[in-house]
Amino acid sequence: MLNKKSNILMICTLAISGAANANYEYKISDNESITFGGYIKADARYVDGNIAATNYWYGSGSVLTESNSNINISVNETRFNTKYVHGDVIGFIEMDFYGDAVKGGGNEIISNSSNPRLRHAFVKYKNILVGQTWTTFQNTSALAEAADFGGPLVASAFIRQGQVRYTLGGLQVSIENPESFGGQSGNDKVPDLIAKYTFKGDWGNISVSGLARQLQTIGGNTESAFGYGVAGRIKTVGKDDFRFQFHSGNVGRYVGVAAATDLVGEEAEKSTSFMVAYRHFWTDDTRSSVFYGNTTTDLSDRDRSHWGVNIFKNYTKELSFGLELGNFEIAEQEADSDYVQLSTKYVF
Repeated sequence: MLNKKSNILMICTLAISGAANANYEYKISDNESITFGGYIKADARYVDGNIAATNYWYGSGSVLTESNSNINISVNETRFNTKYVHGDVIGFIEMDFYGDAVKGGGNEIISNSSNPRLRHAFVKYKNILVGQTWTTFQNTSALAEAADFGGPLVASAFIRQGQVRYTLGGLQVSIENPESFGGQSGNDKVPDLIAKYTFKGDWGNISVSGLARQLQTIGGNTESAFGYGVAGRIKTVGKDDFRFQFHSGNVGRYVGVAAATDLVGEEAEKSTSFMVAYRHFWTDDTRSSVFYGNTTTDLSDRDRSHWGVNIFKNYTKELSFGLELGNFEIAEQEADSDYVQLSTKYVF
């Protein structure tokens, strides 16, 4: 019989030598286990328009003086995660390869290497979670299924950050890392306070969330900021579902992935964002989603949107191929780009 220390060493060796064959749960003892997971994803992406091409659309972009076309093949979305369970204690860590914003860390001349990026790292004990993960303000089940990473991020709540969260049934309350985007972020003194309640049933789920923050302006003043959101995924016909998000108030950096800032000058920015997505199953292994998202702001007069339509087919339970076409628009600068994306995804 191998002792406990030998078991752990064997697991680590298997993980290093054969990560692509992971997603197995290794039982160390009756109440201890280690699980490896993630996926490999390759994307071929063609972009045409006067917004510079990126690996995926988020809430902002570089507007070009004239239209340009670009094709890129990348694997940056590929990710790997590990979960450790020891009784009531769970540890989780995950990384992908978007380590230098959306461009990766290498060059396309020789290596196309990419920097690892920490996504999640947290410890959960019973009802308490401490570490970095999705903000409590976010309903991850409401994100659209898309080849473009995250779908219409321009209108989605989408942040990972350090936090302390308490969960009791459908209620979650957290204090989270503060950041005054557009102000003096280095002087943030009060953590963000977030609460969310999720209603669940056989029909799906709907969450209602609110946040309260103290922002630090460039002039050294403080501004109170409050925002709210409603999001969910509703089952419709067969395996189909409808996903939606609506956020308003001083949500700032919490929604739109840089579509809005927290502050404009000495005032807290107000934004309104919504996204809708419908996923339809043509067969058990073939499905499509159509989605649209838009964010507008009151002080900076931003108006940004993203729509797309796709089709995915699973050739095995783990292997799928997808095709997506769509458009990203920065209306206040009269700029937009069309894109077509082919994706191959192998889930460990």
